[in-house]
Amino acid sequence: MRIIHSDACIAEGAAHLAAVEPRFAMALDTVGTLPLRRRKDGFAALVDAIVSQQVSVAAADAIYGRLKDANLIGPRKIMWATDEDLRACGLSRQKIRYVRALAEARIDFKALRSAPTEQVIAELTAVSGIGVWTAEIYAMFSLGHADVFAPGDLALQESARILFDLNERPREKAFRTLAEPWSPWRSVAARLLWAYYHVAKDREGIR
Repeated sequence: MRIIHSDACIAEGAAHLAAVEPRFAMALDTVGTLPLRRRKDGFAALVDAIVSQQVSVAAADAIYGRLKDANLIGPRKIMWATDEDLRACGLSRQKIRYVRALAEARIDFKALRSAPTEQVIAELTAVSGIGVWTAEIYAMFSLGHADVFAPGDLALQESARILFDLNERPREKAFRTLAEPWSPWRSVAARLLWAYYHVAKDREGIR
């Protein structure tokens, strides 16, 4: 299992994609150097992902910042906090339930670092409030998996529609099939499509 550690890994993946798909070569000429986008893994990363669900980037940053300021990021802190404490930071009733479920799950985050993508997704999606998209994004950016994709992401779908001149956004199942030839660098393909989305639509695709 290839892990993306550095900008050199991204460059290697981008070169491979440009060689196998001419439209990717064109997109790379448009967007330039792709970002590494590695993040820390662990409990806090998933709390951040839950906070970010269905809210703007600015709102998510504000809520997560208030949680950090209140020292309500660790699993024990979440379990000991009252609903009122968490609501005061901006969490909805549903997201309070989700972060508590994550705290109760007692995930072995160190073990996930060496687990295959399928196992990571299965273990994370067993937790209430964590869907396939969140698990795929975690595997991609927090664990650095080089060959994971997120076909349910609307920005990726829209970017592919534009780049590949499709009549409509590819549905998740069809998009997953479309992305198969981009292995073993599908997470670099995702970075490229997100970057191309920014250029093509001039708006933010992913936090």
